[in-house]
Amino acid sequence: MAAVNPYLTFAGNCEEAFNFYKSVFGGEFAFIGKFKDMPPTDGMTCPPSEGEKIMHVSLPIGNTVIMGSDSSEAFGQTTVVGNNFSVSINTDSKEEADKLFNGLSAGGQVSMPMNQTFWGAYFGMFTDKFGINWMVNFDMVQPQ
Repeated sequence: MAAVNPYLTFAGNCEEAFNFYKSVFGGEFAFIGKFKDMPPTDGMTCPPSEGEKIMHVSLPIGNTVIMGSDSSEAFGQTTVVGNNFSVSINTDSKEEADKLFNGLSAGGQVSMPMNQTFWGAYFGMFTDKFGINWMVNFDMVQPQ
């Protein structure tokens, strides 16, 4: 069964925000990575001005995981307050990921089709026909 978690997007202060959330909720980051750690994709490399921004962070809180990143203008992203969150779905199979992605994105706008990623997941993003941002993820390599 799919797990649904909030995904927050920041305009350069993601690390500060998540350190604050960690100080309130406790726990440890399950993952934190910066844009500079990302391998070149489709011939694009991360400019030095974006390198220290957070590419992805996750903080488990009970049975939920809050996740986040900074927007990167170098990759065509801008944070707009009020539109700076997504619903992230983590599935148990590639087939479930495809089913949910195809169903929820119908009539919407796909920004990243489902595909294998460098971080070992099958992943895609879209905005549904109601204007809600979604991410669908299946971890091809299961965490240890």
